Amino acid sequence: MKKFSTECPSASDFYHLYQTTGWNADQTYGKEQLDQAIRNSWYTLSVYEDEQLIGFGRIISDGVYQAFLCDLIVLPEQRNNGIGSELVERLLAHCKVHGLRWIQLSCAKGKQAFYERFGFRARPHDAPGMQRFLDQ
Repeated sequence: MKKFSTECPSASDFYHLYQTTGWNADQTYGKEQLDQAIRNSWYTLSVYEDEQLIGFGRIISDGVYQAFLCDLIVLPEQRNNGIGSELVERLLAHCKVHGLRWIQLSCAKGKQAFYERFGFRARPHDAPGMQRFLDQ
């Protein structure tokens, strides 16, 4: 049976789940850094099955009008079972309850159709936003 929790998972459990994405293949972020990142979130949602962390998502927000959905992760062997969809639905519901209307995200290549099912749309090509990665 799946259990949802708003408590942050342990640093070890999150690190293990995060590593399944391939996003940290070069070990840019250590376990402690990732733990600090999720603990600084506005809202987190974890999914467990038999005490194992199998899914996670979080919202970064100012709590007023902007929110950013990030780190939506489902353990590879648990994908296509509705866990990701339920995470997105619950995260969006939490935003709605708190009056947040502008929800943004960045998604991995090939995942856009998944988010479109929840009403997300690509930003116009003439206003895609900008980003910069600072050197250490």
